Amino acid sequence: MADKFTIGLVQMKCTTDAEENLTHAIEKIREAAARGAQIISLHELFRSEYFCRSEDAELFNLAEAVPGATTEKLGKIAKECNAALVVSLFERRAAGIYHNTCAVLDADGTFLGKYRKMHIPDDPLYYEKFYFTPGDLGFPNFNTKYARIGVQICWDQWYPEGSRLTALSGAQVIFYPTSIGWHPHEKEQFGPAQLDAWRTIQRSHAIANGVYAAAVNRVGFEGGLVKGDAGLEFWGNSFVADPFGKVISQASNDREEILVVECDPAMSEDTRRNWPFLRDRRIDAYQPILNRWLAE
Repeated sequence: MADKFTIGLVQMKCTTDAEENLTHAIEKIREAAARGAQIISLHELFRSEYFCRSEDAELFNLAEAVPGATTEKLGKIAKECNAALVVSLFERRAAGIYHNTCAVLDADGTFLGKYRKMHIPDDPLYYEKFYFTPGDLGFPNFNTKYARIGVQICWDQWYPEGSRLTALSGAQVIFYPTSIGWHPHEKEQFGPAQLDAWRTIQRSHAIANGVYAAAVNRVGFEGGLVKGDAGLEFWGNSFVADPFGKVISQASNDREEILVVECDPAMSEDTRRNWPFLRDRRIDAYQPILNRWLAE
């Protein structure tokens, strides 16, 4: 049986200063590692405010190569802390081709690879289709020093197919770096239900696949200064669910926090033995799922 491992989720606020955000994230990584975290994840697009609230071509200047300067700097921090890192970046692949990407760095600083966000939303204040090309790397796993992990980014977390494929490749934990919040005019009426749905869908991935699910969200209010941008109140609530879907650690909705959680692969083994969803999958009957719609 694989050894137990400890994960850390960094829930933090961001500013418009990329270097300030990077410095702050490094401080939080060191703090999480000092508390025993061996695999540490930051939230989605941590080097900036969530810039997709508007469509502005100047904001493509925030993008960078992956691997590149940021992964090189964070690789040194990973080695210093002896901790693997999951870091979400705005990737410049080529002129006109940009991705929402997570880099995975091992505990010795090695760049293990990257995952590119597959599902790209386009909603008020979440205008990601303007910025991001859909991912083309599939649903990879990464063998860190401590555990085999997978990644899904924000909007990906609502799709069972991506989490299933990630789990089927052997991931012991799936990280969900996220930037999600309330529209100010919707919070009172829809806020509790939106938060509950967000938590529920990711818990369901843990249950259906018998893996740990680790969702890490940003916190704080961003925007409100540009015409047509009322801003977003990011709701935090970062959490870890065990393979039975039980939330074993959760952060607040309004403060920076670090969650440090021990994960035991034996629990996945036990859960899958008693709820053998993977055994009972009818892989011979699922071909129609490749169609967009069936009721025509």
